[in-house]
Amino acid sequence: MNIFGKVAIVTGASSGIGEAVALELVRRGVKAIGVVDMSDNASQLAGSINQFTNNHVHAVACVGDVTDEGFRRHVFDEISSKWGIVQILVPAAGITRDALTAKVDRDTGKATLYPIDDFRRVMEVNLVSPVYWALELAGRIAEDRHARGLKRWKSEEHIQGTVVFIGSVSSRGNKGQVAYAATKAGLEGAARTLMMEALYHGVRCAVIHPGFTDTPLVHILGEDYIRDKILPNTQLGRLILPEEIADAICFMIANSAVSGELWADAGWQPSR
Repeated sequence: MNIFGKVAIVTGASSGIGEAVALELVRRGVKAIGVVDMSDNASQLAGSINQFTNNHVHAVACVGDVTDEGFRRHVFDEISSKWGIVQILVPAAGITRDALTAKVDRDTGKATLYPIDDFRRVMEVNLVSPVYWALELAGRIAEDRHARGLKRWKSEEHIQGTVVFIGSVSSRGNKGQVAYAATKAGLEGAARTLMMEALYHGVRCAVIHPGFTDTPLVHILGEDYIRDKILPNTQLGRLILPEEIADAICFMIANSAVSGELWADAGWQPSR
């Protein structure tokens, strides 16, 4: 799929992997991009893109909650009404609420379980939200094809749309991340199913599994944890750069033969 001249949306675009992906898509020549985030930093990023490209790339800041259905539809409406159907989606917004599944109080002997409200919130942001942003893209491409009298997609038409989910090496399991790991593993099944169904309309869906990347989300773990628990188990001996993940994502978008999952983990192996 040629990135040049396409219309894209990136969620979680104010920092980390999302920001790096947005900038890499701009570098590779998208026509327009929706920069989606809850932070007002989205406006700063969109303004910088428009200024840097002299408005040759149209960047629109969309500030809101990615779990809100009305907001999601508004973003697609705004972008597609001005620049055409959205064909590239990277739903990179994500959160973590790390804690042990059960922690026993030494004095009382009572176990405190992982908070169910935290589990539900992580599920909403990291799993439900990206899946429904993907469904929005697929549904709109399906409607557009129907309006043009097109039915089952044929390979000579070229790929109509591509979604790349942000998984994680934590999908294999990671201490203290029961909710986060569950959502990232869940994206694998969602991507495989969407690929089977959405390819009828010419839409691909895949997952990239980054290792520990130099993002605010990783630094929440603490510098001591990164130094003692992460870096010794990483072959590179450093955190992955967001730009490295962004480059891999754009490779997945541009090369239609790449499907399923891509592990960009820098050789990380969890200690037992």
